[in-house]
Amino acid sequence: MSGAAHPQSARTRPRLATVFEIMHPITWFAPMWAFACGVISAGVAPEGIHWLMIAAGVLLAGPLVCGTSQIVNDWYDRHVDALNEPDRPIPSGRMPGQWGLYLGIATTGLALLVAAALGPVVFLAACVGLFLAWAYSAPPLRLKRNGWISNAAVGLSYEGLPWVTGAAIMATGLPDWRILIVALLYSIGAHGIMTLNDFKAIDGDRQMGLKTVPVHLGAQNAARLACVVMALPQVAVISLLLAWDQPWHALIVGGLLAAQLLLMVRLLRDPKAYAPWYNATGTTLYVLGMLASAFALGGMLGGSA
Repeated sequence: MSGAAHPQSARTRPRLATVFEIMHPITWFAPMWAFACGVISAGVAPEGIHWLMIAAGVLLAGPLVCGTSQIVNDWYDRHVDALNEPDRPIPSGRMPGQWGLYLGIATTGLALLVAAALGPVVFLAACVGLFLAWAYSAPPLRLKRNGWISNAAVGLSYEGLPWVTGAAIMATGLPDWRILIVALLYSIGAHGIMTLNDFKAIDGDRQMGLKTVPVHLGAQNAARLACVVMALPQVAVISLLLAWDQPWHALIVGGLLAAQLLLMVRLLRDPKAYAPWYNATGTTLYVLGMLASAFALGGMLGGSA
């Protein structure tokens, strides 16, 4: 019966489309956006070799580091997926044998090579990101079992590290301390975004023994915490922008935060029902605030260069 359900299960190697599928391209947007924010925040006008380095950085942030994390996650979740999502590439047999593991190792190696070519700061950031990519899913650490730790790891990997990577490429070294602070603040706020993302699988996570924040605190308390965690770093960013004499950018970020607060009111009425809606609306405002902050930093640092 399994052969009839999955006629491709006899394949000895995956198709290119299957490789692309297991890397979950839709997840690449967040780190590539943060990378772009890093490039902008450095305040350096791209020219010549910069464009090639930016293209390599986009490849590193999206398909390589983020893509690796998706491959590794699917590999170590293959037994669970066989029960819950049997049509995924590995349990369906479209990614046969040990190919999932081999692909994860190959993309890790390629990511390290690209990062090394982009400088020591980028290489260090990539090493941290790849370590978290494997630690998130692979035993013995398997960070995903604890939502507090795993959400922090994902927030850092999706927001902070790509931002630092983009800034380091343009600054050809360690970015300005103000860039590092803003990148860290948005990484902290992303913990709340990831908490809301966990709402879609509360029941399944509870049955699997995964201690996500919604499982640990309950839906209502987890939603309240997520809202606070998303909002406070943005308040800090606004305060910093004002202190750095960037009032117009602070006003933009403040307006975007005010709109998020209005959306949070609806979210808190029924967190389980409205979490996906908020992730599509409030999160968009959050990342637009990242971009505004990046322009503020870029204008400030570029003007002082």
